[in-house]
Amino acid sequence: MAKAAILDVDGTLVDTNFHHAIAWYRAFRQHEVLMPIWRIHRSIGMGGDQIVPELAGEEVEEEKGEDIRTAEKALYLALIEEVEPLTGARELIEDLKGRDLAVILASSAKPDEIEHYLELLDARDLADDWTTGADVEATKPEPDLVEAALEKAGTRDAVLVGDSTWDIEAAKRASIETVAVLTGGFGEDELRDTGAAQVYRSIEELRKDLDNTPLT
Repeated sequence: MAKAAILDVDGTLVDTNFHHAIAWYRAFRQHEVLMPIWRIHRSIGMGGDQIVPELAGEEVEEEKGEDIRTAEKALYLALIEEVEPLTGARELIEDLKGRDLAVILASSAKPDEIEHYLELLDARDLADDWTTGADVEATKPEPDLVEAALEKAGTRDAVLVGDSTWDIEAAKRASIETVAVLTGGFGEDELRDTGAAQVYRSIEELRKDLDNTPLT
């Protein structure tokens, strides 16, 4: 049994991935970079510092990267009130706490976004701790975020719950396993191929099978 559960937030606990994709699309477009939304979605889960060069190249990153990220922040905040928790998200935290696991919410989002999600999930007094972008230097797929969460958990005997290939890659680089859910829009095969130990259609499906996962 693991001693800690590290729960990715965006796309795993709260339904944000497609809101972020729209915000990035609009931010790129404001700066005269036309980017298909399907391609943007494939990069959701990476940190914002890596999305611009990944999608548009180093030249755009050098010339417009910071402006695009600033635009995305404002555009996403205009959508954030539409974001809802995914079904069973808070209950999953309760389930894990009931099994005596430390629960760390892992995100490289801005502190104000994390505060909003904590309120949505009513998790401020339930989770043991959480991360923000201030806790990391390099974002996913680099392992910094997972390492920061492990430090807050006080143990390396942990399992990540995530929704993207980038989550799994970051966990692999930190030498921990991932249990994945399909709520971020990534396919089951690609999540398994990237290295997920198990893949579930939803948090509710994961909750029903929790005792058969590396978490417990």
